[in-house]
Amino acid sequence: MSENHTLKRALTDPRLFSGIGNAYSDEILPRAHLSPVQLTSRLDAQAVARLFESVQSVLTEWVERLRKQMGTGFPKKVTAFRPEMAVHGKFGQACPSCGTSVCRIRYAERETNYCPRCQTGGRVLADRSLSRLLKKDWPTQIEAWEQPE
Repeated sequence: MSENHTLKRALTDPRLFSGIGNAYSDEILPRAHLSPVQLTSRLDAQAVARLFESVQSVLTEWVERLRKQMGTGFPKKVTAFRPEMAVHGKFGQACPSCGTSVCRIRYAERETNYCPRCQTGGRVLADRSLSRLLKKDWPTQIEAWEQPE
């Protein structure tokens, strides 16, 4: 990519990828084991290959799944929140791959759901509002979130 963006921003930019959007980017990145905040300029060849495979497989699976659910009819209610999704809209629920609680970060009107163990090596990403409020008390590793007080 000629511009340097976070993977989440790149995947949801319709000038770069038409039709992926917020929900499917949340589903693509954990399968590729990539952080939503990783910069596109820092992807090595293996990460690019994983991302390509993940985009192809996630979108193909969801097209097939939605076609099967809709049959020949037109959907009456269109929503990005589907119970079968791995992390999108699953804040606080267990990641289907590793069991770690799904985390989220909010930026403007967007929400990014991710698995800190599968995608960020156990690192909890800073939320622009809550992490600024907590400052040095913001737990940066998933183990700090999971430990009982």
